[in-house]
Amino acid sequence: MEMDGFETLRRLDEQEPPAVAGRRWLAWRLRFAERRSSVDMAASSERTLISPLMLRRPLVRVLYWVIFLLLLLATATTFGPLYWMVSGALKSNVEIFQTPPTFWPAHPQWSNYSNAWRILQLPLYLGNSLILAAGAVVLQLLVSATAAYALSRLRLWGRSVIQFAFFATLMVPSVVYLIPQFVNISNLPLIHVSLINTWAGVWLPEAANAFNILVLKSFFDTIPSELIDAARLDGASSWQVFTRIVLPLSRPALAVITIFTVIASWKDFLWPLLVLSNSNLQPLLVALYHESSLNANLPFSYLMAGLVFASIPPIVLFLLFQRQIIRGVNLTGLKG
Repeated sequence: MEMDGFETLRRLDEQEPPAVAGRRWLAWRLRFAERRSSVDMAASSERTLISPLMLRRPLVRVLYWVIFLLLLLATATTFGPLYWMVSGALKSNVEIFQTPPTFWPAHPQWSNYSNAWRILQLPLYLGNSLILAAGAVVLQLLVSATAAYALSRLRLWGRSVIQFAFFATLMVPSVVYLIPQFVNISNLPLIHVSLINTWAGVWLPEAANAFNILVLKSFFDTIPSELIDAARLDGASSWQVFTRIVLPLSRPALAVITIFTVIASWKDFLWPLLVLSNSNLQPLLVALYHESSLNANLPFSYLMAGLVFASIPPIVLFLLFQRQIIRGVNLTGLKG
């Protein structure tokens, strides 16, 4: 099928101007690449760890169900903290710290959720968390995608050295960067502007992520070089190749990077705690921490209810995009 298509295009090329023939060939290759990637993803989704033929063996079947039950039990234990948080928000302070603890509240106080929503000003802090996550996604996609494209497709001098030095930062714990980042944010080099108590101070360190760049570069390397060469023969610049060919074909990888960035920004606590001292700019997790220390008389169940509200968006995001997240796990099987 593919050879017949190339033969047809070759005959058309002999009859039409090079520019028209080049555009037709590029459009055909784009359609073929998208169709091939969709077929490959569909085939990979049907693969299983154990084939149906092996499951017919009694020993393999027994081991399969034993492992399945063990994994099911381990998964059920992860719901313990979540259940304790949801049920604890319905208890009184006395019942929360009661020994032995109660499995379910003796007198559920459903008003704790509405009171926590109002007293803790959760709409304000949830909005701040959404703004911080949206800004992190925009900067992350802009910086990571362009950097990955430069490392993957542009012929840069010393590209291997730059790539090694950049990816070596993955071996350094993120806590090590706190002091240098805080010094830079307090007084940006060259322009001497302070970003303390601004959302930009939280966004700027999150603009570049070596892991996301590595994932996108690995995905960009799988794009057929024929598409890039055909676009360049047709007169496309590097930016046009990036925006019209590479990005449309990389939507699965970009979706995974977006999900990872939103989750990382939502659960980030230490850096916003250091940068944002203005309560009107703080995300939800930082605000709950300050509320627990400033309002000592605040019922503990209200803080538990606030944590429940903070946990809902990541859970919903995972349920809606679990296929993309699993695909992202597959994408991390990077090639050298």
